[in-house]
Amino acid sequence: MISIVKNILVVEDDTDIHNIIKEILQKENYKIFDAYSGTEALMILEKENINLILLDLMLPGLSGEEIIKREKNIPIIVISAKTSTEDKVNVLLEGANDYITKPFKAEELLARVKVQLRIAVNENKQNQLKFKDMLLEQDGKTLYIKNQKIYLTKTEYAILKQLLLNSNKVVTKTKLLELISLDTMDCDENSIKVHISNLRKKIRQITDKEYIEAVWGIGYKLV
Repeated sequence: MISIVKNILVVEDDTDIHNIIKEILQKENYKIFDAYSGTEALMILEKENINLILLDLMLPGLSGEEIIKREKNIPIIVISAKTSTEDKVNVLLEGANDYITKPFKAEELLARVKVQLRIAVNENKQNQLKFKDMLLEQDGKTLYIKNQKIYLTKTEYAILKQLLLNSNKVVTKTKLLELISLDTMDCDENSIKVHISNLRKKIRQITDKEYIEAVWGIGYKLV
């Protein structure tokens, strides 16, 4: 089983503490990105695929609290010298996922990191629909085939989503119309044919496989 390296952004302006955190994580084979200010952290977040943020609150420039308000898609563990219940409650309510006070034990840090990464993986799985080497991201409405990205229109996404949700059976035209009408107003039988055709064209740009089959007189299914 291939192990995927997780990218962790350490945002801490105290060099000694920063290096301690980095050393603890690198021993567990995490890839570390270093930021010593809030501004530097934002620059890294714009460029890199970060899986978890370890964040000090008292930073030069942009504060940790500001980063929490701006970054809602990546789990954040605050590591701070602030120990009051009010401080902890405030940052957790703002969007932080966990809070560790300084000084901390290496074992506790690693345990909390592993928990947040596990939660993130499970949430990602819940937002994905899979069929063979096809993967549909429900959050971004993006299709991946063999790890290559295909952008979908709103109707294409609605049609493919329903086919994936019913991947073991034929979805009738009537049922498909009923289902996609919840997601889009573009839903008559002729438009379905057009969108199915467009989906097939987009898929053929990546692979020769035919994923969508028309069942004459009934509807469509995945093959």
